[in-house]
Amino acid sequence: METRFNLGGIAVSVVLKDIKNVHLSVYPPSGSVRISAPRRMSIDTIRVYAISRLEWIKKQQRKLREQERETPREYIDRESHYVWGKRYLLTVREADEPPSVSLKPRRMLLKARPGTSEKKRAALIDEWYRAQIKVAVPPLLERWEMLIGVRAERFFVQRMKTKWGSCNHETRTIRLNTELAKKPPECLEYIVVHELVHLLEATHNARFMALMDRYMPRWQSYREKLNRLPVRQETWNY
Repeated sequence: METRFNLGGIAVSVVLKDIKNVHLSVYPPSGSVRISAPRRMSIDTIRVYAISRLEWIKKQQRKLREQERETPREYIDRESHYVWGKRYLLTVREADEPPSVSLKPRRMLLKARPGTSEKKRAALIDEWYRAQIKVAVPPLLERWEMLIGVRAERFFVQRMKTKWGSCNHETRTIRLNTELAKKPPECLEYIVVHELVHLLEATHNARFMALMDRYMPRWQSYREKLNRLPVRQETWNY
């Protein structure tokens, strides 16, 4: 069930679900607001909750509207691409052999069959980014699971339009955004720790913040760095 109400000129979408806690999200690019709430909660109660978070909502909306966006990529020669925070110039080499992506000094080399479309070139590079995350994450999990005292049953890597990561507290699984392979390594590490801490505390309450302070004292600086970096151009459906 979905309903909407207006909060001082801000449209709020409300979805009632079989969940225990209220989840408030502000989505890019324009800052649309969605609240997921337990079915037992009345709309009036949810409205009061939204009013209590109004300043936070406005702050998040300002951040999203001000955040720099990447220019659209065409996957052609000498186009800039980023890997772990470093800039590489793309070289496209057409050859009648299996496609591949590799890094050379200051270059990202994309080998593709003749006539490969822009869409297919994009898919090849996205899959390569996904593979980089899948290699980088297991050592981070091994280290941080032991330090935090939790264990993630599985992790997934996928393109995510609105989040850098997510955690399913019940299945003990985490999901990570493929785009993290473009950012400095400490940003990926921060997101891994963030999602692991959610296995101890599902919401972003004071206990969650205290746990983050305990295990990663500089987490806020990593978050700020990640949020300052340009984000991918997307077609949004919100």
